[in-house]
Amino acid sequence: MNRLLSLILLLLMGATTNAQETFKLPKRWTYSAPLIAPEVRENAPSHAQKDPTVVYFDGKWHVFMTAKLEGRSVIEYCSFADWNDADKSARTILPVCESDYYCAPQVFYFTPHKKWYLIYQVGMPGQKKMMVAYSTTEDIADPNSWTKAAPIWDGGPNDPRPQGGLDFWIICDDTHAYLFYTTLNGKMWRSQAPIEQFPHGFEHCEVALEDKIFEASHTYRVQGQNKYLTLIEENGRRYFKAYVADRLDGKWTPLAATASNPFAAYSNIKPAEGVEPWTDNVSHGELIRAGHDQTLTIDPADMRFIFQGTWDKDKQGKAYGKFLWRIGMLTPIWEQAGPK
Repeated sequence: MNRLLSLILLLLMGATTNAQETFKLPKRWTYSAPLIAPEVRENAPSHAQKDPTVVYFDGKWHVFMTAKLEGRSVIEYCSFADWNDADKSARTILPVCESDYYCAPQVFYFTPHKKWYLIYQVGMPGQKKMMVAYSTTEDIADPNSWTKAAPIWDGGPNDPRPQGGLDFWIICDDTHAYLFYTTLNGKMWRSQAPIEQFPHGFEHCEVALEDKIFEASHTYRVQGQNKYLTLIEENGRRYFKAYVADRLDGKWTPLAATASNPFAAYSNIKPAEGVEPWTDNVSHGELIRAGHDQTLTIDPADMRFIFQGTWDKDKQGKAYGKFLWRIGMLTPIWEQAGPK
């Protein structure tokens, strides 16, 4: 019996080693036609759709995104069963958007509370630091059910951030919730709180990573492995870099973090068959998750990436708020029959 148990343990250890070895990133991608574009409408017309956050739940994709309106940024919602129908789905501006700047949402289901959480940033008149806010609902399919914005950090004198930052992102392990964000000086910051105190308890910030990085840091747990993956956007002609860590409070190591070896960039994307070229920017995106809870788990064999894109030439001479962002999907081109 002991020999049998030893054999089983050796097999399991071998399987774990092989699983670790399979964690490779795609080297090339194809991109879809634009899947979600600014909606043509008389009331509150949008001229850009950006910052998508996505979960699949109860037979539908649920997408929350920033919509750039005239003089305002709001969070907009749509849902659909098939991505081919995304652009035809009904849009709703969330009623939580009560002032001029609501932006960069993140959605997940927080299992301990049995509620959906939406994390986002809010511009506060007269304050240098944006409010880091949350809303909750028990019904993700009802966009009017979200609670009013409540602060995680209010931007006031007791706010623990040394600098304001942007694009706030939360992920949890078994014991803690971690809040990541970036500042425009090449730093990704981390704060953590005991999971039983979430959404509060984030009382200290520290630098988690320093490199040539810009914004939109998104962190995920890699399914079947003791690894975490962070994607961070670089400025200019936008593209994404990738970093890996063994722990959410650990050291981040570059995995695909240069212009010549990016996660996803103008240099390693091409339109899918039959798609007219429409972007050479890969900006503020979200990996398709394997689930929808607070662990933000991804399947390394299914690394579809929902992103915002536009032509770099069309950005020239325009303010950022005037860029025509549309939302599409990157699909990996694996070098072999799979990600092995």
